[in-house]
Amino acid sequence: MIPIKVAGPAPSEPRSPASAALQYLQPGALNLAALPPLSLYIHWPWCVRKCPYCDFNSHEAKGEAPEQEYLDAVRLDLEQSLPLIWGRKIHTVFIGGGTPSLMSAAGLDRLLSDVRTLLPLDLDAEITMEANPGTFEAERFKSYRDSGVNRLSIGIQSFNPAHLEALGRIHDGDEARRAVEIAQSTFDNFNLDLMYALPGQTLEQARLDLETALSFAPPHLSLYHLTMEPNTVFAKYPPAQLPDDDLSADMQDMIAQATAAAGYGHYEVSAYARAGHRARHNLNYWQFGDYLGIGAGAHSKISFPHRILRQARYKQPGSFIEAARRGNAVQEEHEIGRADMGFEFMLNALRLTGGFDPNLFGERTGMSISTITRALNEAEARGLLVRDHKLIRPTEMGQRFLNDLQEMFLAE
Repeated sequence: MIPIKVAGPAPSEPRSPASAALQYLQPGALNLAALPPLSLYIHWPWCVRKCPYCDFNSHEAKGEAPEQEYLDAVRLDLEQSLPLIWGRKIHTVFIGGGTPSLMSAAGLDRLLSDVRTLLPLDLDAEITMEANPGTFEAERFKSYRDSGVNRLSIGIQSFNPAHLEALGRIHDGDEARRAVEIAQSTFDNFNLDLMYALPGQTLEQARLDLETALSFAPPHLSLYHLTMEPNTVFAKYPPAQLPDDDLSADMQDMIAQATAAAGYGHYEVSAYARAGHRARHNLNYWQFGDYLGIGAGAHSKISFPHRILRQARYKQPGSFIEAARRGNAVQEEHEIGRADMGFEFMLNALRLTGGFDPNLFGERTGMSISTITRALNEAEARGLLVRDHKLIRPTEMGQRFLNDLQEMFLAE
């Protein structure tokens, strides 16, 4: 699935967070009765090697990454952001990358100590860390757990050596299995990322990957169709022997049947979970909740009573560190305009296979759902969604053609 660029006004020159907070608390175009739940995203920008399909803000570490220098800047970024979220509780934390599992045990402990010092965390906050199987060390992951990480997300992608090589991964099939075993023995809650429709992959090979993952009984699975994202090596040099649309559809059907038979609920386009193990952090994104993103290239969405703000940090680690030292790591920020609000909400909420309560639209956007009635009527007429006064939900066809469905809510 190809991501859709979010429309919006041109980014404004960011002000200091304290002065910005005063402005954003002034009367504005929206009217939110209550602020949504708030999550925290922390970005670690380095990896061992950039994968050819990856469009995330990740940079190959040339020698040792400047861990302490970067963590100093992350703390500064968090401190500078406090005026925008003052008094709000953090419900989930996600440490992503890059490859956060390159961080030392002491570095991760310092990071989470800084978070607890500066922010009120829910007592049962979900704290997720991404990990690459090529960086697994049992003792270090026990230290991560002792520091407060209670959920691991492991980028397996495949257990097949040939497919791992085609994807540019630094681990092999045996390392992938060992990583899952370490996760099993160390964490009660973990996710496995797998990809399908890989170069030269057959239906049986995709099935074997999934069966191998299911044999570990992970609480959560994320299953992604390989896509050629812009500004990646694969976009410039597409790999040969990619499965065609029919084979990809057969793989999707196989995944739906196998995960359902194994007791997993398909609750989002790419997410499958056992009962009680849905990803709370990601659910907050999909339900148009708020998140503060700190670290190089991190994005934020922060609501105020009369407006919703988006921000982006400087992407290059060095530029981010310098900007944080100067007093503001935010490179771009803008308010979401009323004309774009319906699309921004539906871009997220339509990913939920079970749909959403129509009242959630008003709660999270500060606008009436009548503002998107025309697009809702058209989508329903085309068989892409069903709705009543209690639920708006994409149909199976709407899930298959999600980009088309989402685009219907773009402002004219």
